[in-house]
Amino acid sequence: MKISVLVLAMVALATGALMAWVRLAPSDPARWHGTLTFTKDEDREGGVIRILPAADPKALMQALDQIALNTPRTVKLAGSVAEGSITYVSRSLFWGFPDYTTVTASDGKLIVFGRLRFGQSDFGVNKARVDGWISQLPANAS
Repeated sequence: MKISVLVLAMVALATGALMAWVRLAPSDPARWHGTLTFTKDEDREGGVIRILPAADPKALMQALDQIALNTPRTVKLAGSVAEGSITYVSRSLFWGFPDYTTVTASDGKLIVFGRLRFGQSDFGVNKARVDGWISQLPANAS
């Protein structure tokens, strides 16, 4: 009986430590933020890339910035519309897993790259988030 209680306490402590690490691990902008150069849409196991043609990429980026910042548990990590590149961190509700989405305005297009930080698969979460943001863009924004 005492051993099972001890094992249960150790499992609970390990789970709590893992949850704390996931939520509190620092996000280094130098690692996650930058200017994107992708040229085609791509669905990945741990993320998604979307290319949006735009007559005015900065205006489209401004609209997407507002949508992203209105998303629960999403904050800006680095960048700005004026700089032409922004990276957001979106966290899952329970565990607080961070996903990173970088948006770059460049040469008549907006490039959006959403990806996970921990693990191998995001189970489509980044694709759903990025495609959801894009679906909220005004029809005349691009």
